[in-house]
Amino acid sequence: MARSPFSPSFWRSPLRGPWLTSVLGIVLLGGITVLFVTGLVSYAAYNPDLSPVNDKTPDKGILGFYLFSWPTDPHWLYRLNQGVHVTLGITLIPVLLAKLWSVVPRLFTLPPARSLAHALERLSLLLLVGGALFEFVTGVLNVQLDYIFPGSFYPLHFYGAWVFFAAFVAHAVLKTPTALRNLRQLREERNDLIAPSPAEPTVSRRGALWFVGGGSLLLFATTVGQNFDGPLRRTALLAPHGGADPGSGPGGFQINKTAAYAGIRDADTSEEAWRLVVVGANGHTVRLTRADLLAMPLHSAALPIACVEGWSTSDQWWRGVRLRDLAALVGHEEDPPDVLVESLQQRGAFRRAALRANQVADPRSLLALAVNGENLTPDHGYPARVIVPAAPGVLNTKWVARLTFGDL
Repeated sequence: MARSPFSPSFWRSPLRGPWLTSVLGIVLLGGITVLFVTGLVSYAAYNPDLSPVNDKTPDKGILGFYLFSWPTDPHWLYRLNQGVHVTLGITLIPVLLAKLWSVVPRLFTLPPARSLAHALERLSLLLLVGGALFEFVTGVLNVQLDYIFPGSFYPLHFYGAWVFFAAFVAHAVLKTPTALRNLRQLREERNDLIAPSPAEPTVSRRGALWFVGGGSLLLFATTVGQNFDGPLRRTALLAPHGGADPGSGPGGFQINKTAAYAGIRDADTSEEAWRLVVVGANGHTVRLTRADLLAMPLHSAALPIACVEGWSTSDQWWRGVRLRDLAALVGHEEDPPDVLVESLQQRGAFRRAALRANQVADPRSLLALAVNGENLTPDHGYPARVIVPAAPGVLNTKWVARLTFGDL
């Protein structure tokens, strides 16, 4: 028996073969395409070409060609997109691992390159396998809030996705016709994936597919609940936001950052100390207390909170002052412009965030003072926070201290 993985006889599993690899490849072809598209859509939701404070990939160049002004309708758009992106990504992990297992003998083929074309194909496989592992690992770590990788998640995942998907497209163009032919054939042709001296089978290939599918179903069932409220959320055992609601009462719904984590002090948010600074046309500035805001016309909107990690809440009832009314206070009565929102938070990403004019103009976009009938809690952004339909959670800035209206 061969002891070296570089010997074909080392690989003895009777399950490997073009049929199994083709089935797994077709599943990944559809799933990874959806992942890539929803990932691009998620990135566009940050409006990264609006302002440097939103753009975490300033050197993206032509890779940002698809970016567009993010809409506010439907209000659940980001919640759906990111829920699909994260849940599908985790669900595909068993399929990806099975596909890599099914083709692992090819990674040890000698000689490493038989021709220039073969060398290019091997290089594309290196980028494909390395890119897949990198994207799935960083994605899972981000969902788990474990930022142990070097640098920021946003550029790492963004550039990694382009490298991986480019290799994926090249591989799909080369291999999809062969995969479809393998699925249509009644008898399997012999190739380098079939063991020359296979061991006795302990499970059929269809049984192996059921095993992989069962693993995917288990991951789906223990992840998807983070997109819902109530008892179903507790089924999301693999997600940080799958536990019970934090606290109780009207403010008892999920958050990422607590006031303590963000360094928000009671002294800074007290009625005596806190003022909202609003700056507009020609530097026109007003300073408003919370009582001043409460004396303005108040409006309500039912909107969810949805975050890049894939978790979301159902619609919460927010009440506050419309952003476009605050823009009118400082000289923008007709067409409200973009706005730069700044938080009391002293450090960390997205303590400042920019919103587009269409987001400011939407009548549901509020500087919220209350939620579900009660004042905001400190963890939900007291004394005031932004809430905008269809926007990623990090753009719904908490502990707002300053609004600067104007073209960004």
